[in-house]
Amino acid sequence: MERNVETFLGCGGDYAESKIVLFGAPFDSTTSFRPGTRFASRTMRGESYGLETYSPYQDLDLEDYSIFDSGDLELCFGNSQKALAQIEERTAAILADGKIPGMIGGEHLVTLGAVRAAAKRYPDLHVIHFDAHTDLREEYLGEPFSHATVMRRVWDILGDGRIFQFGIRSGEREEFRWAKDHVFTQKFTFDRLRETVQKLQGKPVYFSLDLDVLDPAVFPGTGTPEAGGVDFPELLEAVLQVSGLWMVGFDINELSPVYDPSGASTALACKILRELLLAVSSRIAG
Repeated sequence: MERNVETFLGCGGDYAESKIVLFGAPFDSTTSFRPGTRFASRTMRGESYGLETYSPYQDLDLEDYSIFDSGDLELCFGNSQKALAQIEERTAAILADGKIPGMIGGEHLVTLGAVRAAAKRYPDLHVIHFDAHTDLREEYLGEPFSHATVMRRVWDILGDGRIFQFGIRSGEREEFRWAKDHVFTQKFTFDRLRETVQKLQGKPVYFSLDLDVLDPAVFPGTGTPEAGGVDFPELLEAVLQVSGLWMVGFDINELSPVYDPSGASTALACKILRELLLAVSSRIAG
């Protein structure tokens, strides 16, 4: 792979030396309310240079690690299955080289492509999912592949007891009823996250972070804002907890920069990604 011309902050490393490989999945064709997440990865790269590579939260610096940014996939709009196949192919190639794929969405459906690849390589895969929404519908307006159904499709692959959701505060009644028998759902908060992290020690984990888990008062730049939610320090603490696990892949999604012209939402997304990259890199370095 060739390094992208414009990389995310501190992610201009050599592919062969890098343990983490970023790529963008600029896709929002199934967005049910306000589109625009296709612009997230490009905007985050440009805005990331407003941050330092050093994190005072962790006393770590991206300059001390080699991370490769391979740029955005050129995804087929209007054909979800083809886009998912492209994402799966890129994820599988990164995994085959013994590296950790890190995807910048895009709407949340993009997670399904990455999980398909990760589950093939790691049959005992578990998923930790931060979100405002359950994303557990069987279909949305007759369509089974949507950002509103993505975790139900992930469940189709993984089955019961391997999806752990946190921060959930929106969904249909039937989604919550169905979830009680099939997935772990922590409403509103990150309560029991530590318990979950302990339970998943030694197991391969894919981490999916939908940024609308945040309170729209601090993160308005998303297509489906839900009142309530966590703040930045709460999210950061939770991300650092999850980063201590055997994380085999991750994504960060549902930033829609156009809905926050101030740039504050993009800055927050960049900072969370910086901290996630640092935490995972530090764990790998041992």
